[in-house]
Amino acid sequence: MSLLIKGITIADASSEFNGKTCDVRVEKGTIVEIGKNLELQKHEIVFEENGAVLSPGFFDLNCVFGDPGLETKEDIKTGTAAAAAGGFTGIAIMPNTKPVVHSKGEVEYILNRAKGNLVDVHPIGAISQNLEAKELAEMYDMQQAGAVAFADAGKAIADDGFMSRALQYALGFNGLLFTHPENKALAGKAKVNESATTILLGMKGIPALAEEIQISRDIFLAQYHNAPLHISNISTAGAVALIKKAKKDGVKVTCDVAAHQLVFTEELLNDFDSNYKVKPPLRSKADNKALIVGLKDGTIDAISSQHRPEEIEFKNVEFEIAHYGIIALQTVLPLLLQAGLDTALIVEKLAIAPRKLLKLDVPQIKVGNNGNFTVFHPTKEWTFNNETNKSKSANSPLFNTILKGKVVLIYNNGQYLTY
Repeated sequence: MSLLIKGITIADASSEFNGKTCDVRVEKGTIVEIGKNLELQKHEIVFEENGAVLSPGFFDLNCVFGDPGLETKEDIKTGTAAAAAGGFTGIAIMPNTKPVVHSKGEVEYILNRAKGNLVDVHPIGAISQNLEAKELAEMYDMQQAGAVAFADAGKAIADDGFMSRALQYALGFNGLLFTHPENKALAGKAKVNESATTILLGMKGIPALAEEIQISRDIFLAQYHNAPLHISNISTAGAVALIKKAKKDGVKVTCDVAAHQLVFTEELLNDFDSNYKVKPPLRSKADNKALIVGLKDGTIDAISSQHRPEEIEFKNVEFEIAHYGIIALQTVLPLLLQAGLDTALIVEKLAIAPRKLLKLDVPQIKVGNNGNFTVFHPTKEWTFNNETNKSKSANSPLFNTILKGKVVLIYNNGQYLTY
């Protein structure tokens, strides 16, 4: 199959065609020609979208599917369909399934289920058995089977000694640990950010301190062991400052931020809409601004979706008892554009940096390379609703709204989809 993409602006800092408007031809999975006014070949499929941008395929560092065991939330088929519609040609999925992904058997199951997909699926294994932070999981065996990193999937490891041993063990085989930034003792059973706004709503709050103390501890441990560490889903200005200083001090720390933390704020909780209930909680406008600055100055390495599908019975209930999470794979791009990020920064934080963190091959828009790219239109509008939603779940505050910024084509593994 040959596909010719006409008049597309290329956004790839590593490409000689970066910033140029060209035609791109791919055949049997390979980019075979890039240039101006390429002639149409016999039986060739043509795609053209004025004003669109072609970048290396997006990659998500942090999403949750329900497969195995919780497929009513999301399975591999629907999850990768949602990822593709959001422009992601690769994803790393968290291990909080049933059973937990804590041995090579579960890793192999996921890889086999995802085989042949347009979207590359990379399992993240658990740090601890059953996510209980009591016994180390079989991390080395999981890495050998194909796990790209290790996390306890949104659960903070409270035991300092256990976290220290996990870092030391993973260092022996160059494993990368993802940690969740929340001190359980300080967060307690609160559900929202601690601020004047949430006090007026009558809800107990999680202080920024709960995130920042946990990050400080993990930075100290990573520094002590000279071990790499990735902090997932940071949400406060203080977290940005701590990580910035740690990097300056030579600590091998990286981090990511969920797209919704750049735009949504705690004021959106006034109506107690459980679709805004996430962890870490939505913070303040000042935190939004600090996170965006952190992306621009390089403190924050990557942007993730933090896709968390939930059945309606776990969301359409009182805020206090509702589950955390938003389906987010299809709405990352519109939120980043709403946050005011430019194309170059979006591509760096959503396509290049995530793969570098996981030591995966980074796609390049270059003749002779495998075709792995996303085509998106930064100003095209679309409605996120039952017809366009590809997930099994619908727990998004953006449902039935018009969004700006649309993925129109993705290509990977010799396959493509248009939207």
